[in-house]
Amino acid sequence: MLMKIGADIDLFSYGYLRVAAAVPRVSPADTEGNALAICEIIDQAAKQQVSVLTLPELAVTGYTCADLFHQKLLIERAVDALDIVARHTIGVPGMLVAVGLPLLRDGLLYNCAAILCTGKILGVIPKTYVPNYGEFYEKRWFASGACTSGDIRIGHRHVPFGTDILFEYKGVKIGVEICEDLWAPIPVSSRLALGGAEIILNLSASNELIGKHDYLLSIIRRQSAALNAAYVYSSSGYGESSTDLVFAGNGIIAENGALLGETERFVHESRMIIGDIDLDRLRHDRVHNTSWHDAALTTPGYRILEAEETSATISDELHHPIDTAPFVPHDESGRFMRCGEIIAIQSAALARRLEATGCRNLIVGISGGLDSTLALLVAHSVFRQMHVPLSGLTGITMPGFGTTGRTYNNATELVRRLGATLHEINIGKAVRQHFEDIDHDESIHDVTYENSQARERTQILMDYANKSGGMVLGTGDLSELALGWCTYNGDHMSMYGINASVPKTLVKHLVEYFARTTDDVALRDVLLDIIDTPISPELIPAAEGDKIRQKTEDLVGPYRLHDFVLYNMLRHGYNPSKIYMLACAAFKGEFDPDVIRHWLKVFYRRFFNQQFKRSCMPDGPKVGSICLSPRGDWRMPSDASARLWLEECDKL
Repeated sequence: MLMKIGADIDLFSYGYLRVAAAVPRVSPADTEGNALAICEIIDQAAKQQVSVLTLPELAVTGYTCADLFHQKLLIERAVDALDIVARHTIGVPGMLVAVGLPLLRDGLLYNCAAILCTGKILGVIPKTYVPNYGEFYEKRWFASGACTSGDIRIGHRHVPFGTDILFEYKGVKIGVEICEDLWAPIPVSSRLALGGAEIILNLSASNELIGKHDYLLSIIRRQSAALNAAYVYSSSGYGESSTDLVFAGNGIIAENGALLGETERFVHESRMIIGDIDLDRLRHDRVHNTSWHDAALTTPGYRILEAEETSATISDELHHPIDTAPFVPHDESGRFMRCGEIIAIQSAALARRLEATGCRNLIVGISGGLDSTLALLVAHSVFRQMHVPLSGLTGITMPGFGTTGRTYNNATELVRRLGATLHEINIGKAVRQHFEDIDHDESIHDVTYENSQARERTQILMDYANKSGGMVLGTGDLSELALGWCTYNGDHMSMYGINASVPKTLVKHLVEYFARTTDDVALRDVLLDIIDTPISPELIPAAEGDKIRQKTEDLVGPYRLHDFVLYNMLRHGYNPSKIYMLACAAFKGEFDPDVIRHWLKVFYRRFFNQQFKRSCMPDGPKVGSICLSPRGDWRMPSDASARLWLEECDKL
């Protein structure tokens, strides 16, 4: 995926390294012709400012030379061809090129990957696992490179050789494996990664079979995820002999389980796929995953060969996806499945809490908004699953000074359609008494005016729960907790926070899931209208025509932006500057950079100074990769300074 990011920037300074997997057109045994085709690809990669280029297994000779590999002339000319390619890299300073060829060492022939940079052969990696089954007969020609170390003589040069080598480029460690090395029970790349490799290059020659491509993709994605690494795979393509096999040409780039891109298969000409590897993501996950380091303790050491660094990759294009809604799957079927799974998690959590407490009464404050609707729907689902009478599920609507007819009617109709118990308590009289008690002027619509209503509602819910022997089910969501957009000891408090790790951008899709799966047309209409209602706490009197005056996103900022920041800050550990760069690219045409900068600063300021609310938040189930529970994923001092983050925002 190619994303325009506006002005030219140094991608490496934002944590990206540009890699490519290329598949040249080859001709078996035509070493010089193959070398020239490889040189053309190197030139194309240089124009795209690629830093690391991976080519297929035995690309210099072609994979399908068979018994010609025992011809001295072919092996000698392969070395000459390697020299052509190596000298060509002088013209592309700093690019690391991995190319496959056969090489002799101590009377044994090895299937090798030569790593080139600025005219030099930095090192040679032999293939560890040499297949000799099915359509593969490699042991007829090649020896295993397992446990080899030392040097290899190539012409007049002695070059580091062995399976104990990593390459370091601009501080990034790179490991190399060859084809079958990935398919073994313990892939070579597993050891390379535990030895420190962040990017794995695989030079391959895998023939095409029905269903094999999908299986290959799954293996590569799984391996990159297991290793918290990037995986760059290049496999032989058109031009290889079709005597018995067909090679479709696979260029694949994966990063930590995600597919960044792949080349088109069965193309008659050379092709290449480019990806910008997000090193920050990989490094964050490795730091976060303590088991990673425990596993690495038993890994033997590797020789580190340093490559000459290139100049910065300055580009206005990013070959890496940027997700504007990272919590929400984009395809409809995936989103539907995700919503069903989240609701199942919430339901299982609530059922267990009811079972553990012996509680058969739940109290939910119903506002006619999305969050309380979701909480009530989950509770209703659990009551039906557990065969608990719905009379024990009580929805209390508490009209206040800002409640509009639309939200009031939706709240009451929702409870009725679900068959729950509806209770209405107008809070106006009690709040006015409270204003009188604390000597507050009702005409002053300040934080006291607003929070008094929120706390009165929570008091009603808590006391009603005591009266009925029930529990108050909280309705607040993850995004509100991140921003502290909840009244301390008001809607901030409950006996179980069912939505605590559900982000605001996902809530409406969960409610929509219920709307799509119900047979009750009237209920569906209510749910769809709730989805369409502006998000508001409704604590300020309505505007003329009973219109909602107080819109949350006008006050605290767009939840699309805040959820984008929240995800990238906590899931990947990005700095404000990187989040800003990504947001400007992702939301181009929707939000002006100045607007993004403003709300980014609001997010960090609120995230830090509202931690005290999260430090004492109620229990609630984790449903996704981000959670702010102080007992689970997020521990942070309530008095931590936001200065570093805000200062970086000021420099944007």
